Amino acid sequence: MVTPPSTPAEALPAELADATRDDRSLRRFLHGLPGVDRIGLEQRAAGLATRSIKKDAKRWAIDTAISMVDLTTLEGADTEGKVRSLCAKARRPDPGYPDVPPVAAVCVYPDLAGTAVAALRGSGVRVASVATAFPSGRAALPVKLADVEHAVAAGADEVDMVIDRGAFLAGRYGQVFEEIRAVKRACGDAHLKVILETGELASLDAVRRASWLALLAGGDVIKTSTGKVSPAATLPVTHLMLQAVRDWRDGTGQLRGVKPAGGIRTTKDAIRYLVAVHEVAGPEWLTPELFRFGASSLLGDLLMQRRTQLEGRYSAAHHVAVD
Repeated sequence: MVTPPSTPAEALPAELADATRDDRSLRRFLHGLPGVDRIGLEQRAAGLATRSIKKDAKRWAIDTAISMVDLTTLEGADTEGKVRSLCAKARRPDPGYPDVPPVAAVCVYPDLAGTAVAALRGSGVRVASVATAFPSGRAALPVKLADVEHAVAAGADEVDMVIDRGAFLAGRYGQVFEEIRAVKRACGDAHLKVILETGELASLDAVRRASWLALLAGGDVIKTSTGKVSPAATLPVTHLMLQAVRDWRDGTGQLRGVKPAGGIRTTKDAIRYLVAVHEVAGPEWLTPELFRFGASSLLGDLLMQRRTQLEGRYSAAHHVAVD
């Protein structure tokens, strides 16, 4: 049985309030969403990707993209020393240019969240922690909630959860909704990013349903991927998720964010995503509060391209190395 969301039903339009009344209503709403025109979506994404940005606009785009990066380490071999080093990079991405903005957040496993919190104190850089049995999501709900509670107790500002893709693909939307709601409650004041793992959702229609399900359940940000599954972030999928948060804003007045993660490695890629944000959702989303890149390798290329813009020549990669 679907329980009411924390946002009062009277604060939502009747259609959305009714959608969360019970499992049948939720299914009817999600399957009543318009079908995705794959060809049209892919053509628009490809068309916007050809736009060229030069000179001052490119410099602005590079700095904006840097400020949106979630600098991430999610490996079994992670250590406190590696996390502290990453946090130093997050605070001051290019020591040779102190005007480079800090990144948005550092993302780690829950057991290293406390280390990141201590290293970033006073910097304004947020600490994000993955949780809910990341990356598979294969665990009982009490285990997932304990994972979240541990991260929040350590001081994490943001929690990146993964949905149960098996339950979603089996049509158990109410179960997925309830898990997101429970995680949202466990987050307390921390922001919740809901990872859809779009590479496993089989269709663009499923991505649209998962996006709306996460928004209805209270997710602050919808995120494409864990970065552990291929394909990860793609422009057409990100366009679709940007449409969802735009339509959510239009229908509710509430702003929710989007985070593409995985496979975004170059400045050219990042600019394509920023163009999509501006054209699909709107300029209001061109802020780290509402758009993030889950792409640590991207930072090095952004910094190299920034130096090139300023110095008129390419810099050696070791000058801006992330690791």
